[in-house]
Amino acid sequence: MTNALAALAPASGIPKAACAALGLSRASVQRRRACQRHPPLPPRPRPRPQRALTTPQQQTVLGLLHEPRFADQAPAEIYASLLDHGIYHCSIRTMYRILGQHAEVRERRGQLRHPVYQKPELLAISPNQVWSWDITKLMGPAKWTYFYLYVILDIFSRRVVGWCVADAETASLFKPLFNEAVAKHNVPADQLTLHADRGSPMKAKATALLLADLGVTKSHSRPHTSNDNPFSEAHFKTLKYQPQFPKRFGCIEDAQTFCRGFFDWYNNDYHHAGIGLMTPNQIHYGQADQVYAARQITLNHAFSKNPERFVNKSPKPPSKPTAAWINPPIAKLKVQV
Repeated sequence: MTNALAALAPASGIPKAACAALGLSRASVQRRRACQRHPPLPPRPRPRPQRALTTPQQQTVLGLLHEPRFADQAPAEIYASLLDHGIYHCSIRTMYRILGQHAEVRERRGQLRHPVYQKPELLAISPNQVWSWDITKLMGPAKWTYFYLYVILDIFSRRVVGWCVADAETASLFKPLFNEAVAKHNVPADQLTLHADRGSPMKAKATALLLADLGVTKSHSRPHTSNDNPFSEAHFKTLKYQPQFPKRFGCIEDAQTFCRGFFDWYNNDYHHAGIGLMTPNQIHYGQADQVYAARQITLNHAFSKNPERFVNKSPKPPSKPTAAWINPPIAKLKVQV
């Protein structure tokens, strides 16, 4: 800015065209030049007011504020108490000023502070390594009536490994559901990590004891951070954006019937964009290589028949999934100076 101002114009005047080209006001240029010719003087130290308390008087007030009878009272209360006894030393503001000079103006109570929550960083390179679970509400027949859908999802294959619909949201209902899912998929101890948000059933003592007994590592999202549990959140969106998803369910049996059909379609027939347009069951049960090879054969035939339809290279199917991350670590770039 200074170089632009110096090169603008001779001392006789400041061209409007030059200021317009630089997007500057002529008044700003004139003011800046005036400051350069006559720099402002440094501010003078503020003189001590004649009415200010002397150092001994300040020490007297500070000692009074430190007395046991006044140590836990506010300056306004001390000021009023002294006035009632016919004593005046200084104003309330002066008391605060003296306390501030000695760093004694602060919050006396111990304030609660939010703990620093660690960002979860979870990696799955095969099924049954990391599961994610959550609970969502399904609207019932009347206003303020809800059913609760529990869903356990494998983040690598996206397969729903367990679900149930209940009329309550408790940790006791999750225990049999999780036990059944672990037994059904033969998950060995010390292999599985279960990720969830910080809802009451997820943080309950019963849930923690269940996971400890089964050798399952627990993981939680940070508060108010939906991106820490992206797979369950995305799955619920897939569920509720189905054209057949009703606004309300007439009873819990209706909700169970709908979810049974949806999860059967989702696991067996839904081609998931996050896993190379394969179905969750194909990934979960190790059929990805065969499906990929069969797709490649089909694309090779298409290329041999009509190569002009493909630009630059032969077609390939969508890539097979190799890893699934919750919050992948960010690589730190080393900048050389």
